[in-house]
Amino acid sequence: MERYQVIIAYDGTQYKGFQRQTHSPTVQQVVEDALRSLTWCGKSILAAGRTDRGVHAAGQVIAFDLDWRHSEVALRNAINAELPGDIAALKVKQVNSDFHPRYDAVARHYEYRLYCTEVRNPLLDRYGWGITPPLDTDLMIMAAASLQGTHNFSGFGTPVHEEGTTVRTIFSAAWREERSDDEYPFWIFDVWGNAFLYHMVRRIVSLLVSIGQERQSVNMIQQLLVSPPKHPIQGLAPARGLCLVDVHF
Repeated sequence: MERYQVIIAYDGTQYKGFQRQTHSPTVQQVVEDALRSLTWCGKSILAAGRTDRGVHAAGQVIAFDLDWRHSEVALRNAINAELPGDIAALKVKQVNSDFHPRYDAVARHYEYRLYCTEVRNPLLDRYGWGITPPLDTDLMIMAAASLQGTHNFSGFGTPVHEEGTTVRTIFSAAWREERSDDEYPFWIFDVWGNAFLYHMVRRIVSLLVSIGQERQSVNMIQQLLVSPPKHPIQGLAPARGLCLVDVHF
């Protein structure tokens, strides 16, 4: 019996999040069903994090123990043969028996994708949030710089466990522009942190967009970090624009 680390990607549109639920389709449930077809007998796979309903992943990391007598590539291919088209195992490798993708992770990288348009585009909407211009991205860039460092982020989310801390460290947070053509300029919010609170990135993006639309002060994020409220602020960016890019160990 060996422990395997697997990097998976998924389109979260049709799932009620990553974590297994009793009566709803989730990514964890589908992956575990696929592994059971390969004689996996575990109770639950381990994961680096729990993405929300509708959130995507390019680099979610899971781990499990399996008695497998073939190569890592053969295991990857066998898993993919059992998975639906919107979930895929990208890489498989054998790791130490005590490896845990959540507790051994030192950084997580998320991206949130916006596109600016007068009219919503259904083909882009699956993986992005359409924002009607004007949008002052200079204000958004300025405000995002306040996020870097170790802060109490209670204004932006809640911990997984009720007794958990709301202090997190953000290593970097910045916007970058991508242009495939002149019609749809994309703005990508790149954020790296040691860990994230529930709905934290989506609340941050929602507030940054409000700042870019000049409905909130550019200093609002700094104010919330200096004087953290007891409860998270209102406003959530749509889940479809968010993607867990990768996890570092």
